[in-house]
Amino acid sequence: MRPMRTTAVVLAGGTGRRLGLEAPKQLASVGGRSILARAIGAFDAAPQIDEILVVMAPGHLAAAELAAGPYAKVTAVIEGGASRTDSTRRALSALEARPDGERVLFHDAARPFVDGRIIAECVAVLGDAEAVAVAVPSSDTVVVVEDGRIVEMPRRDSLRRFQTPQGFRLGTIRGAYERALADPEFTRNAPTDDCGVVHRYLPGVPIVVVEGSEQNIKITHPVDLIVAEQITSRENAPGSAD
Repeated sequence: MRPMRTTAVVLAGGTGRRLGLEAPKQLASVGGRSILARAIGAFDAAPQIDEILVVMAPGHLAAAELAAGPYAKVTAVIEGGASRTDSTRRALSALEARPDGERVLFHDAARPFVDGRIIAECVAVLGDAEAVAVAVPSSDTVVVVEDGRIVEMPRRDSLRRFQTPQGFRLGTIRGAYERALADPEFTRNAPTDDCGVVHRYLPGVPIVVVEGSEQNIKITHPVDLIVAEQITSRENAPGSAD
């Protein structure tokens, strides 16, 4: 029997608009390496990952191929779509020949500091489960606001902040997107991540939650680049582990 393979899809379709960059933010350098290269490298170093597919913003494939060059597990760099869900769909099309039982992890390239523990736990969960998410507890009180007024204050101890990767059996994420694409409201009101697609269109599928890390930040705003540089400076400090 063919062993169950695991593919990591690194989604690098975002832009640098909120960072004030002209090129996609994934190509910005942090600690001497691009954000994209750091994200790819994390999965390349993980023994649980068999291959990596990079989905890059249109017009920047050559730069993504250059960033991916040193990593042996990268099998393809493809062009992404106009939205997160479009990019996921293109990745699923690239994997359409794979069996439904294989595992796939979708990761935001803008999270360059995902660690091996998170990756390993996600893959282990998918040995039995169909879907897995990564999340950390909310340290802030979150409120629901309508018309400028607070209408609900959920208990903080039940709230989590999503990170990536998000993982699935291929058959599960395929099925969720097939139902989504049959929904005329999907394009207008699409979820912001892939667990959201599964939760909405396959509500009977439990999504197991793995604990994330406060270091697994998403680089979105200029201050995030400052934090990222501080993380890399700690990594490179004398006496720190490689």
